Amino acid sequence: MRPDQPAADGYADRMADTPPGAPLPSSPLPPAVPPAGAAPRMPLRRLGWRRFLVLAGVVLFIAACAVFMVIRLGQSLGLDALLIGVVAAILPVPVLVACFLWLDRYEPEPLKYLIFCFAWGAFVSTAASLTVNEFAAGRFAAWGLPAALTGVLVAPFIEELTKALGPILLLVFRRREWSGITDGLVYCGLSAVGFAMVENILYLGGYGYAAGADRYGPATGAQQVIAIFIVRILLFGFAHPLFTSMTGVGLGVASRTADRRVRVLAPIAGLLLAMMLHGTWNLLPTLTQATGEAVIMLYGFLGLMVPVFFGTVGLALWLRAWEGRLTERTLPDYVRAGWLSPPEVAALSSLGRRHAARSWARRVAGDAGVRAMRGYQLAATRLALLRDGTLRGLDRKPADRERTVAEERQLLEAITAYRSYFVGRDPQAPVGVWDGSRYHLRFPDGTQRSVDAPDEPVVPVPVVLAPPPPPMGYAPAGWHGPRPPAPWPPGHP
Repeated sequence: MRPDQPAADGYADRMADTPPGAPLPSSPLPPAVPPAGAAPRMPLRRLGWRRFLVLAGVVLFIAACAVFMVIRLGQSLGLDALLIGVVAAILPVPVLVACFLWLDRYEPEPLKYLIFCFAWGAFVSTAASLTVNEFAAGRFAAWGLPAALTGVLVAPFIEELTKALGPILLLVFRRREWSGITDGLVYCGLSAVGFAMVENILYLGGYGYAAGADRYGPATGAQQVIAIFIVRILLFGFAHPLFTSMTGVGLGVASRTADRRVRVLAPIAGLLLAMMLHGTWNLLPTLTQATGEAVIMLYGFLGLMVPVFFGTVGLALWLRAWEGRLTERTLPDYVRAGWLSPPEVAALSSLGRRHAARSWARRVAGDAGVRAMRGYQLAATRLALLRDGTLRGLDRKPADRERTVAEERQLLEAITAYRSYFVGRDPQAPVGVWDGSRYHLRFPDGTQRSVDAPDEPVVPVPVVLAPPPPPMGYAPAGWHGPRPPAPWPPGHP
């Protein structure tokens, strides 16, 4: 396979590589199994006292908002309605969260950041929005204006702003954790899911069970809970994630551009679009109730929300595939430099191929091999994102460039360590060396041959990588590092 071309299917389960600098094995017999429990890990960032204080402050702030919301909801709903609302509102959460985690499978974000976004939307955003909305409703009532104006003129702005504020803080202080629009959709989507969960507690417990039980008894309250659950969650449960995903697109664009104007204007444009979409959605039932024309709600739902929903889903699926192909666009630089081999790059380009590679690693190296393969795939994806950011010129400051070079070195070392857990253990293919441009194969009868990489990796081989060159870093354009020589003269028996 040529490094700059896509790969064919059906080969990753036979892929094998050996680490850079490893001696050429004399036979394809499996090497010694690495010690149990010693699987390599990605480099971890040290938790200094400043970071610890910031983390503690964030946790305490979110916890305070959570306590505030529990007290407010408990006082307004009562214990029974609160418990029923919590149970009913939590039911769709695992499904929605699973959708966003599925979208983020190529380069999963740190769990702590996902929890932060969800908790921010669930407690911080709801606490701020509830306070502002109640204040605005009181002002409108004092001015003799209908309370429905709060849902149209105030709620969309404060809710979308506060939902997006958590992901915005991540972008400002943890920008290197953003890989593009997909991350924006995931972070903002989880924040919106958390917000919708708590808001649904209010609707299901208050407008549902409490209102029905106070008038006609618990049975009527349960019926209203079911009715609101069907309409608000089963039919329109996508609303809040859909609105906030507009902001996520803007934040994702800002995270992968070196243009300062785009970094500022893209999030603002996404946030304004989210507010307008949210305001329009809230306006539809208000107009329907005021005019008595149910067709307004129907036309608004079918003519606006459904096309926007399917368009956003299509964009998310396309971005997910684009993120998988990113490895094919950037990692060939490391192939030509001798750090990776063509089958390795091709095996990273789709989730199916990654699964096949993990199956192969489990077959030849057991559980330790499959764990190492997962870590290898994550490190390789991060390396591709890092290289893409370098080519885009995202790091303008010398300190950021130095950190990028150091992170690149750490990722390459991690890839080498992970690779050592599943290499040289498959006796079904000849042993060879990849020197950055050609294969040098050694067959069981002792003969050796040099061959070019095929157009498609139909015959993957357990490749020994020659001694590694320096990382790519910020080398001049077109430079791919010194090509290491083959361990033996090509064609020499």
